[in-house]
Amino acid sequence: MRAAIVHDYLNQYGGAERVLEILHELFPDAPVYTSMYAPEQLPSFYRSWNIRTTWLQHLPGIHRRHQRYLPLYPLAFSQLRLNQADLVISSSSAFAKAVRVPAGTLHICYCHSPMRFAWNFPEYAAREELSPLLQRLLPPFMAWLRRWDRRTAQRIDAIAVNSRTVADRVRRFWGRDSTVIHPPVAVDRAHIVPPEEVSEYFLVVSRLVHYKRLDLVIEAANTLRLPLKIVGDGRARLALERLAGPTVQFLGSVSDDEKFALYARCRAAIFPAEDDFGIAQVEVQAAGRPAIALARGGALETVIDGVTGLLFPEQTVDSLLAALRRFDHLHFDPVTIRTHAERFRPERFRAEFMAFVETQLAAKGVTRRREEVFAPWN
Repeated sequence: MRAAIVHDYLNQYGGAERVLEILHELFPDAPVYTSMYAPEQLPSFYRSWNIRTTWLQHLPGIHRRHQRYLPLYPLAFSQLRLNQADLVISSSSAFAKAVRVPAGTLHICYCHSPMRFAWNFPEYAAREELSPLLQRLLPPFMAWLRRWDRRTAQRIDAIAVNSRTVADRVRRFWGRDSTVIHPPVAVDRAHIVPPEEVSEYFLVVSRLVHYKRLDLVIEAANTLRLPLKIVGDGRARLALERLAGPTVQFLGSVSDDEKFALYARCRAAIFPAEDDFGIAQVEVQAAGRPAIALARGGALETVIDGVTGLLFPEQTVDSLLAALRRFDHLHFDPVTIRTHAERFRPERFRAEFMAFVETQLAAKGVTRRREEVFAPWN
């Protein structure tokens, strides 16, 4: 058998790319097909992979402003032909799952989410501050894109998702059932430190974009005069810096080692946005520190209220302030928090995903030894 992996785009580094790395570990000889690839924006080890891009790779400015080419992605992925693959795994939150595969080829999609910008366009338009012209032009295209998204989802043989929240979206938007396989989290990178090393600051680890609602955390820190460290960068940074009071510190992008050191010494990390799963929420718990998260999305599966962190019900400053005040009166056991995070180890993902693949191969009538699934391309 020959496997191929398909991923939406490789011009940023986030949770989807960390899942992709494990998929590549499981199928190290599989080519990785993607719309475009910016090697300077990803870890250096990606350069040893067999990465194959579409013609979108050659369009001007696509690595930095890939959104402007939105109408072209469905065409680019529908033109991909993987005629030699026996097994295709798409890692998709938008377009990769639309790849066409030959009859008899098994196509498994690991869905991070159905495309959010199409299915929830009004909220997307508001947070991206689109021009009046785009707000008039985009709705008809988004209506077509939703139909295209649902239609191409019917070609997939089997779907795995990262959370129950995404499973619900797949059922509502695509009319498909799916299997929840929580994504891998590098819990071994995190360590519990002695109590005397824990500091007074709260922590945010996030891309600095408007929809992450970091303004809520900054306003809460300003109100309570809490020390707050913010890790990450993005186009909303200037606006957030203007909002920040004297107790808020922006650290920009940091290395993984620095990030995990910050996790280990914070009072808690705060997550004010709805995440599909929320890898960072598990990372801070792996360091034995609580997560304070909005009670929506993946947080409902990764944070145990009052045990491994706190959940606040509304995406408002007042709701977050109430959680922070409640936090002051609670005690959290670092070992209990760490033990909970261990449920999301990469080894668990590898085992569950490979069992899922083998089940789907058997269901499609393909019987192969496990070692044959890893066979390289010629």
